[in-house]
Amino acid sequence: MTQPRAFLEQLFQTAVAAAHPATCLPPHLPVAPRAGGLVMLAAGKAAGSMTEVAERHYLDAGVPSGRIHGAAVTRHGYGRPTQIVPVVEAGHPVPDAAGLAAAERTLALADAAGAEDLVLVLLSGGASANWIAPAPGLDLAEKQAVTRALLKSGASIGEINTVRKHLSRLKGGRLAARAAPARVVTLAISDVPGDDPAVIGSGPTVPDPSTLADARAIVARYRLDLPGAVERALADPKNESPKPGNAAFARSEYRLVARPLDAFRAAAAAAEAAGYECILLGDRLEGEAREVAAAHANEARKLGEARRRAVILSGGELTVTIRGGGRGGPNQEYALALVLALEGIKGIAALAGDTDGTDGGAGRADDPAGAFVDGSSAARARALGLDPAAFLAENDSTAFFAQLGDLLTPGPTFTNVNDFRAILVDSA
Repeated sequence: MTQPRAFLEQLFQTAVAAAHPATCLPPHLPVAPRAGGLVMLAAGKAAGSMTEVAERHYLDAGVPSGRIHGAAVTRHGYGRPTQIVPVVEAGHPVPDAAGLAAAERTLALADAAGAEDLVLVLLSGGASANWIAPAPGLDLAEKQAVTRALLKSGASIGEINTVRKHLSRLKGGRLAARAAPARVVTLAISDVPGDDPAVIGSGPTVPDPSTLADARAIVARYRLDLPGAVERALADPKNESPKPGNAAFARSEYRLVARPLDAFRAAAAAAEAAGYECILLGDRLEGEAREVAAAHANEARKLGEARRRAVILSGGELTVTIRGGGRGGPNQEYALALVLALEGIKGIAALAGDTDGTDGGAGRADDPAGAFVDGSSAARARALGLDPAAFLAENDSTAFFAQLGDLLTPGPTFTNVNDFRAILVDSA
């Protein structure tokens, strides 16, 4: 497995590098304002690295340091050494008090911005948890309860963020409204299927097409048991988000600087350069992780039977409906399902990992990003007394792959373009 594993990890690193702020951010940075200040507001798993790169760009361009200020918040372990703008590390996926304080600082800076200022919003996946500003009448504990319920429900990221946007003073376009009349430029690294600005980081600087009624329907669909204060907030018309056409967005611009597709194009080029046919199933796949894995295993078996040398690539954001008491994110669950689907099949190996460097876990920077699999995984597990099906039923993929030594643990990557999955078929 050594050579396939090394090759698959190289593809993962190639994809990550294509979406790193050092690569993708500088060409999109706007010219600093002539008279006003430059206010950097950053959130998400790439917030530290985006702020680091942006600061260096403007200082190298001769912008006086006294005209640059701001606030950045990222996941614990994802901070970077910045010169001017402080970077706070906060909870993800469940928000914490550090994120709450960072959001309050962000809103204060937005409120203070004037017409001559440029508010530069550096946005990446994870911002929804990092920027936590509860709607009036809600507290941090209630927002944490909502987050936990949504994460366990199997709801898609779009559905999760629809609820979040209607329980916030920052999300769903409200940050842009707070920053007006300043010019607002948002530079975003997309981590969501379809690259919808209204979903990335819960769309803090763009109009929100979703409604309170949509949020309530999602709560009902997944039968979420939420605190009474949350249900009252979702019924309060005052918590409706600003819609398209709102004057708050008159001086607001939005640019995507990196997308999942960019990462997959880089990985596909590397696979083809190595002599493999590349099959991209899409960069925006959604669905239950174990079900998607079964379908992908079937595709890989067909390629193997046809004696084709290929790499199957896919991205998006899979979900896990939690029924057991184990640990592991959607990439590890996908990989564990592949262990069963590919049992005993030679010439096929796979890697599934989150490009931010962590997949599920306990919110630590050293949580695994995903796992490696090949046709011998099931036999090696059984030789250790491990039953892959039992671990899958318990949603305990981290423990399974830890005992096999097959976890993918790159550490923080300082970017985030969602899931990266590659299945290598080489039966020649």
